[in-house]
Amino acid sequence: MTHTTPDHATRKAGGAVVPVLAFAGIVVAVMQTLLVPVIKDLPQLLGTAPSNATWVLTSTLLSGAVATPIMGRLGDLYGKRRMLILSLSVMVAGALVSAVTSQLLLMIVGRTLQGFAMGAIPLGIGLMRDMLPRERLASAMALMSSSIGVGGGLALPAAALVAQHTDWHALFYGAAGLGVLAIGLTLLAVPESPARAKGSFDHPGAAGLSAGLVLLLLPITKGSDWGWSSGTTLGLFGAALAVLLLWGVYELRIPAPLVDLRTTARREVLLTNLASIMVGVSFYVVSLVLPQLLQLPTATGYGLGQSMVVAGLCVAPLGLTMMFTAPVYARLSARYGPRTTLIIGLLVIAVGYAGGLGLMHAAWQTIITSMVLGAGIGLAYSSLPALIVGAVPASETGAANGLNTLMRSIGTSVSSAVIGMVLANTAHDLGGGVAVPTMHGFRVSFLIATAAVLVGLALAVFLPRTPRPAAQHTQLRASSEEDAVLERAEEVLRGFRGRVLDASGAPVARAKVTLIDRRGRQAGSTLSGHDGGYALPVPAEGPYVLAARAAGHGPLASAATHAGDERPVELDLPLPGETVTA
Repeated sequence: MTHTTPDHATRKAGGAVVPVLAFAGIVVAVMQTLLVPVIKDLPQLLGTAPSNATWVLTSTLLSGAVATPIMGRLGDLYGKRRMLILSLSVMVAGALVSAVTSQLLLMIVGRTLQGFAMGAIPLGIGLMRDMLPRERLASAMALMSSSIGVGGGLALPAAALVAQHTDWHALFYGAAGLGVLAIGLTLLAVPESPARAKGSFDHPGAAGLSAGLVLLLLPITKGSDWGWSSGTTLGLFGAALAVLLLWGVYELRIPAPLVDLRTTARREVLLTNLASIMVGVSFYVVSLVLPQLLQLPTATGYGLGQSMVVAGLCVAPLGLTMMFTAPVYARLSARYGPRTTLIIGLLVIAVGYAGGLGLMHAAWQTIITSMVLGAGIGLAYSSLPALIVGAVPASETGAANGLNTLMRSIGTSVSSAVIGMVLANTAHDLGGGVAVPTMHGFRVSFLIATAAVLVGLALAVFLPRTPRPAAQHTQLRASSEEDAVLERAEEVLRGFRGRVLDASGAPVARAKVTLIDRRGRQAGSTLSGHDGGYALPVPAEGPYVLAARAAGHGPLASAATHAGDERPVELDLPLPGETVTA
């Protein structure tokens, strides 16, 4: 159940909220690609073996995967703005640690702290849902969701320019400066959301999920180094499966879990999260392939011989197109819904990769590929939070979007491992122990991305159809005047609202809730929604009884009194355990 002030209090957000939150998301995404221009030089810069240097990248990935769902849940419980500032502060601290060292261990510590900032993406989406009016919400969430790709795309040329002309530690000083700026802007422009979830933080659940994710992602990211059939790799995969299964059993048995697995198992949430993995796979392939193709020498016969900076600029349209796709998404989603928009985005990505197979012979061709893929990935990324937000209660927005962001991260991790293996196995030895990727490897990588997109498309097709937006109180198509009338009608609703829950605290859908007045007469009735939520207006102040019934549960009668003012009374209705018929 969410504790909140009346709706109008959550709708008073200044015009700077969206750009500030999107900027914070872009800053966080920069951490993921900050070191791409100097990856090949990391062993020399840190004075270590190549296998050890890869931990500088792996540590950020692991901490980001762990932090994303945890920070989302903490935001639901204690305040999303507060947790957003905390995430950015930890990132700044990590960047400063990395800026002052060339020792491997300290660098890994700094990069681990930087990864914690990934939780800012679902926190920003949750803040937008809590504060923005309907006509601004779709494009705002689209921009926030796409900020992952925007930051990654724009960081490549900027980081390449810095690394090429200054000491590489300047990358971290710049990242720390951006983080401080994001914190300052958030403090000035973003109010705290009044929405809160009930319950306490699930510490055992957080520990179990963290252990399971580390055990899963370690062999994914290091499998090519350790060997996919090695005892270490297979043992970690087996341990991850065991830990995550035990974690799931535990989460299903507690009343306030870190992740509500019952909600996650709903068709619309499950399929959206699975599709997110496929989108993550497709996004990272282009980031791995095109920069290498552009920088390979022309002597190979297929390399384009561009500098590090030019290669970054050729890939930058990927992020720019994603950013400019947000308003396009809002219009498409308003007319056709996020499910259809996701399908359109996946089709555009498929066209981009299929066409990209023949557009690898000049720098300008890679720009076209980047733009087409950016448009498709932007539409797909923008659709994902809208699908999640529409399927979960407001009190679970942060945790649910955190899990969805985690699914995308898993997709990029799988993509990095698989494409890295493909490029290594198809590499050509130039002599002297120097191996370079081949055109065959690049094309196989694009085919793998296309296959992932087609799987995502199949998942999206099976998502349940949502009512046309016009039937949903014209949520995204209404004019500002119509929307204001609807909001005023909601604000003056006098009555009771809450959720119908089962004995374990999980929501009960389609439970009948009946309002009975002091004379024993029915004053109203309704059915609970998918999130167990209900709302019943009252004709006058006074005592009432709310009776709730649902199949498989015993009936409940709860007495309550309404003061007759314009604030609804918050009341959850916990049904008794399942009944057993003779």
